[in-house]
Amino acid sequence: MRLPRQDLSAKTIVKCQGCGQESFLISQVLELCPDCIRSNFEAAMPYIEKAHLEARNSFDLPPTPPKDAGGKQCNLCLNECLVGQGRKSYCGVRQNREGRFIGASADKGNVSWYYDPLPTNCVADWVCSGGTGAGYPDFAYREGPEYGYKNLAVFYQACSFDCLFCQNWHYRLAASKEGRIKASELAAQVDEKTSCICYFGGDPTPQLPHALRASRLALERNKGRILRICWETNGSMHPALLRQAAELSLKSGGCIKFDLKAWSDELNIALCGVSNKRTLENFRFLAQYTKERPSPPFLVASTLLVSGYIGKEEVAKIASFIAALNPEIPYSLLGFHPQFFMSDLPATSRRVAYECLETAKQAGLKQVRIGNLHLLRDY
Repeated sequence: MRLPRQDLSAKTIVKCQGCGQESFLISQVLELCPDCIRSNFEAAMPYIEKAHLEARNSFDLPPTPPKDAGGKQCNLCLNECLVGQGRKSYCGVRQNREGRFIGASADKGNVSWYYDPLPTNCVADWVCSGGTGAGYPDFAYREGPEYGYKNLAVFYQACSFDCLFCQNWHYRLAASKEGRIKASELAAQVDEKTSCICYFGGDPTPQLPHALRASRLALERNKGRILRICWETNGSMHPALLRQAAELSLKSGGCIKFDLKAWSDELNIALCGVSNKRTLENFRFLAQYTKERPSPPFLVASTLLVSGYIGKEEVAKIASFIAALNPEIPYSLLGFHPQFFMSDLPATSRRVAYECLETAKQAGLKQVRIGNLHLLRDY
């Protein structure tokens, strides 16, 4: 397995293969600037495909969502894999063995978990019940941060995207293993001091049936007390599954946090391997729930400010999209830390982060903040 260099003490100047521009804000793995990706996508595709092929091959994952003639269909996410005999799904947790899927299922999931004392560093902690007491006494144990309580943090070791900048890329080392943790076993980890469950990863999308079953079991076993169900996701799941997740969060006081990685579909494909159309459609669908339960906020959005690629132009369009649905939806702009195949890029600059903050506010959003302030660079 080969990853780009990790030493960022010296800036590397890269030449864009589209326009010839030279900059230390162009990724070595893509060799393209965002303008060329957006404006000449057809010419950019060979570079994009090469980058993702390298990222996928390193972990024995299919380079693209399989579309094998006569294969077994999976409809859990936008990729809608058609998996041939002996082959695996794009996320890596399902394999077609003699016409049936083995691996992750509603009963078993490729997952790990830990307890996180509240308030935690969750992306939504600045507006959620655990971090602020929002929704007290119906959905929070305290009027302020829930000190003394904890979150059951559930990490799903698979993803429906292929983000070249993945901040948790190590999950891929376990993505191909067969599912091994029962939903009932996961639900049993909720104790009297657990006030919320947060599913993240990777992403919960490829194993959403497992998370839904675990959630229902946990809620049934803890009737009569507060237990919030929350999600952090790229939002690419099948709408029918999203509706089930939304109902659990709405009733329990939990939130759904969507990571809106880009507005441009071309840029999303370049950075994340797949389209963002399902994500935006699903976010629009969820927005209708936001007025049913204003506090604590039901829907939260975030965008990682990937240096050189996701800045003011993308944030302006994402923020305008959110504001048109409901200007009260909280939006976090996250500082980027060089990781995975984009480890050659610098961290987000402080100037760009604050420009994006003002841009989001000007678009009409009323609740915007910068997360991961400690990661921002001054130059």
